[in-house]
Amino acid sequence: MSSGTPATDVLVLGGSGVDTIIHVPELPLPYADSYMIDTGIRTRAGQTGDFVALGLAALGLRTHHLDLVGDDPEGDLVRALHREHGIALTALPQPAGTKRAVNLVGPDGRRLSLYDTSRARPGDRFPPKLLRGLAGASRHIHVTITQPCAEALPTLAEAGVPLSTDLHDWDGENPYHEPFAHAADLVFLSAAALSDPERTLRRIAERGRARAVVATAGAEGAYLLADGELTRVPAVPPPAPVVDSNGAGDAFAAAFLYGRLSGEPPERCAHYGAIAGAYACTVPASLADSIGRDELLQRTATGPRP
Repeated sequence: MSSGTPATDVLVLGGSGVDTIIHVPELPLPYADSYMIDTGIRTRAGQTGDFVALGLAALGLRTHHLDLVGDDPEGDLVRALHREHGIALTALPQPAGTKRAVNLVGPDGRRLSLYDTSRARPGDRFPPKLLRGLAGASRHIHVTITQPCAEALPTLAEAGVPLSTDLHDWDGENPYHEPFAHAADLVFLSAAALSDPERTLRRIAERGRARAVVATAGAEGAYLLADGELTRVPAVPPPAPVVDSNGAGDAFAAAFLYGRLSGEPPERCAHYGAIAGAYACTVPASLADSIGRDELLQRTATGPRP
């Protein structure tokens, strides 16, 4: 590596935390005084930033994750996850504690997530000097929409490094998501809450700097808007039974970024994303696992070409 080569392929900002997974008999869950959960209730590290970092590292990209993490048992799980997968983690102290969520998972793999928003403080910030240093040492930055990433956007813009973000189930109207949507060169989101995905994708591109916008639509594939042209990305059959959709969008984003940083065109990047997202749906919610580069490329070579 030459002295002018960035030390990191992707800096992932925010989105670390711990999920408690509960498999329920159906969603929505009817009211009852109690339910017996014979599959167990499990807690594991892994929220959106963790899963993107995990997916990137599994695909061979040098990944660094920056976030606020508590000095608590949940934070220990986050730190252990990164050690186990060889992912560099800068964990700044968070007195409010590590981010937490509860995921209710139905028999068909759908999930309902309950996020604990108390694990943040209004004054939380990433130190600008640290942020500039990590950004300047990276080829790309993926910004999650968790606190306090919104306050980091102006500093990241000054760094001049390409940005991506994931708006998740944005409805196209909530103003909280707009700074992320307009600051990123590449925008991911779910089509689940969109009445008109094409209109939302075009509004993001027109009002911001994005050259590519992707809305994932589960079994219906995805919408890709690249350089003004909208295309539909076919879904890819999962390689095993679907057990949980948690992390599928993060896997899609990681594989798309792998393609982008490898110089692939947007359509091929989206196909990589579809393969990785389908794989993620076959991973039990209690595990943190991502498709590897060899399997991704093998499935790309043997499946239909985009």
